[in-house]
Amino acid sequence: MASCKEIGGFPIMERSSFVPGSSSLLHRGTKQSMLCFSSVPFLPREQRRACRSTRVKAPVVAAISEEVRKMVVAKPVKFKVRAAVTVRRKSKEDFKETLVKQLDALTDKIGRNVVLELISTKINPKTKSPKRSGEAVIKDWYEKKDVKGERVVYTAEFTVDSAFGLPGAVTVANRHQREFFLESIIVEGFESGPVHFPCNSWVQSTKDLPTKRIFFSNQPYLPSETPEGLKELREKELSEQRGDGKGIRKHSDRIYDYATYNDLGNPDKGPEFSRPILGGKKIPYPRRCRTGRPPTDTDLLAESRIEKPHPIYVPRDETFEELKQGAFSAGRLKAVLHSLIPSLIATISSDKHDFQGFHDIDLLYKEGLLLKMGIQDHLLKKLPIVRKIQESSEGLLRYDTPLILSKDRFAWLRDDEFARQALAGINPVNIERVQEFPLVSKLDPTVYGPPESAITEHHIAGHLNGMTVQQAMEEGKLFKLDFHDVYLPFIDRINAMEDRKAYATRTLFFLTSLGTLKPVAIELTLPPTSPGLSCPSQVFTPPCNATNNWLWQLAKAHVGSNDAGIHQLVNHWLRTHACMEPFILAAHRQLSAMHPVFKLLDPHMRYTLEINALARQSLINAEGVIESCFTPGPCCMEISAAYYDQHWRFDLEGLPADLIRRGIAVEDPTEPHGLRLLIEDYPYANDGLLIWSAIQTWVQTYVKTYYPNSGSVRSDHELQSWYNESVHVGHADKRHESWWPALSTPDDLITILTTLIWLASAQHAALNFGQYPLGGYVPSRPPLMRRLVPDPAGDPKVYAEFLSDPHRYFLTAMPGVLTATKFMAVVDTLSTHSPDEEYLGERQQPYTWTADKGAVEGFQEFAATIRGIEEEIEKRNRDTTKRNRCGAGVLPYELLVPSSDPGVTCRGVPNSVSI
Repeated sequence: MASCKEIGGFPIMERSSFVPGSSSLLHRGTKQSMLCFSSVPFLPREQRRACRSTRVKAPVVAAISEEVRKMVVAKPVKFKVRAAVTVRRKSKEDFKETLVKQLDALTDKIGRNVVLELISTKINPKTKSPKRSGEAVIKDWYEKKDVKGERVVYTAEFTVDSAFGLPGAVTVANRHQREFFLESIIVEGFESGPVHFPCNSWVQSTKDLPTKRIFFSNQPYLPSETPEGLKELREKELSEQRGDGKGIRKHSDRIYDYATYNDLGNPDKGPEFSRPILGGKKIPYPRRCRTGRPPTDTDLLAESRIEKPHPIYVPRDETFEELKQGAFSAGRLKAVLHSLIPSLIATISSDKHDFQGFHDIDLLYKEGLLLKMGIQDHLLKKLPIVRKIQESSEGLLRYDTPLILSKDRFAWLRDDEFARQALAGINPVNIERVQEFPLVSKLDPTVYGPPESAITEHHIAGHLNGMTVQQAMEEGKLFKLDFHDVYLPFIDRINAMEDRKAYATRTLFFLTSLGTLKPVAIELTLPPTSPGLSCPSQVFTPPCNATNNWLWQLAKAHVGSNDAGIHQLVNHWLRTHACMEPFILAAHRQLSAMHPVFKLLDPHMRYTLEINALARQSLINAEGVIESCFTPGPCCMEISAAYYDQHWRFDLEGLPADLIRRGIAVEDPTEPHGLRLLIEDYPYANDGLLIWSAIQTWVQTYVKTYYPNSGSVRSDHELQSWYNESVHVGHADKRHESWWPALSTPDDLITILTTLIWLASAQHAALNFGQYPLGGYVPSRPPLMRRLVPDPAGDPKVYAEFLSDPHRYFLTAMPGVLTATKFMAVVDTLSTHSPDEEYLGERQQPYTWTADKGAVEGFQEFAATIRGIEEEIEKRNRDTTKRNRCGAGVLPYELLVPSSDPGVTCRGVPNSVSI
């Protein structure tokens, strides 16, 4: 009889690239790993539907002889297979971690091992339970305790018999003292070829998590096609991730559950730190990940807060990996250092420390914060520690010059640049076509008075190139930025605060024959003095004298401030971060890791729960960065919730639907994307449609592979549970809306998935990575305004102050030094790509994330399309006829260029909402 070694085909295995000791073992993307993956047999796409759950046996070098085959028929023969287990180590460990690592290695010698077990796709006919291999321990953990490198590959051997079938799952028990990050397991020795188990998960010690971890192979299965041997494990894994909705979540947990935003305030610190609960009938809002922390002492409905540096809970696998954490921590340190000095200044001196001139702001990018303020000696005498901070971190205290200043440092003063930003700036998603005139409010007239705008044809007739308003509307030449209704209900509360002043604003633009916009009117509105009375409004038009020029600049600054608020609170935070979170929670709770839709969405969910948790901890909380740096202050999140309640609709979140809703595009089947843009040179829309179309084509290819008809969609209980829970639990306050797309057909699923991937990738990138490069120069787009536009009738004294020194008045209306520098530091961090970023068209383990050859080929086609889009965008940015992205002093539009280097680059489309 042949030996076990011969039966197992070990002579073949010993020559394999998976044998430990090979220098190229299991490195992602290497030629060796690609060759190994190519040995995995695949079904052609056209044959998958007939036998999707069966792995095809491709011709390979015989691992089992013909004699053994004959013996197997008569009697199962035991043989061994070998696993290569890739563990990712931390590059930096503290003393305690190093000590525990050494102890874990030593205890391997006395049996406290990492133990693996293979689970077959087949059922044992006698026990009616899945077939299992014998337990296998990692043998070389101790020997490799001092191996250098980010990844270490360990080995384990399993004993199976010839009737075992294919392994569909592997269980892992970690008997060490500490967790470890398991990247992948590859089992070799089966006749069909290597079997890949993509893990990418933290495996907890059994003292923290007594149950074994379950990892499935990369073979996708719809629920109805799950092999008998995996059915119970499939449901068990999902059940563990759902939890029971009780208790305080521990750092090591992997439980995904829902809660309202009841943790933004801290009433125990005082009533001024209380914030309303977002989520529920009173204030609708999406749900966030539940942490289970106990209530505050003051308010039993408010969850107690956990402040930095203590971590806020997210499921363990959602936390930043080491590279990402390092980059984020470095950015946070920079933010702390930048805000520390002005905080000290504000504490020591009674002076508010306004910028004395534009040169003060310019010096932030040259000499650093302390050197420019003229109070260095004053600080050093009182706080000698400041000298050490300056000496050790002077580079960190100096800001990089924002890209917006790189081509023309005075461009921000020009009206055409002010208008261009609405098409190619940080917030290019609010511009709308005017379809009625005068503009009309939708607010309750019994409270806010007559709904008509104060802008009349008389104000703008001279700026329409000879057209009437009606002609301009009919020809699609009149556009608006309308922040009137979203701000007006909050204006009185904002203006009652110290150093906060705001208007409800409307801005009209005219589309010129060159394809550029020019502003023709700005309306600044305050609430009525009594319910139902007319709102006090001022209308400003392009200036023709010095006084009006300064008033016009102040009016533009207020529009920019409102635009900055809506960008951050609504378009960026709400529509990408917050509204994605319920879909991610539901995916982990209802879709198995084996589900093809989970495999598709997986890279687009990376890091989102972690960055959202950090935002609740430091950005959107009471007196957090957003409240501190943006005009609405404590009203910020209520404005975000009001928009969600009154305007957010999932069916209009896709790019084509959004463009049509805003009147920027009309359906036209003769155009490349089925849309005709009314503003032909609209960089965000032009480039966005390329990416939308690529995502849609990729999703369509993928979905049609698994769902040939409507019945296959409706009968997939995991898929239906995912979407139903996303809507009815994650977006519970809008669950009864009629506009939710149905999920009945493959086309329904394609639309839903395309929208989610668009929001997580391109939409977020367009709104996030330009924050510092395009918005880091505060005068061009102040996040906060402190003074109203001077009114000669309302306050002659203030107006006289303005006339005597308009330059000084403008600067005192801007954020002060503390607010401006804190804002700049934070948006610098938020605009930064980490070194481990994955961009659209890339994914971890590009050839092994699925065993479906058709899916791999489809993704490769998608990746090639994305590379072509990058070339097309670069070509557009060199086209001098496109004046909104090319010209003297005009920045190219690169926010939707798919790739990027690490750092602040003002380009790059990551797969997910990861910062």
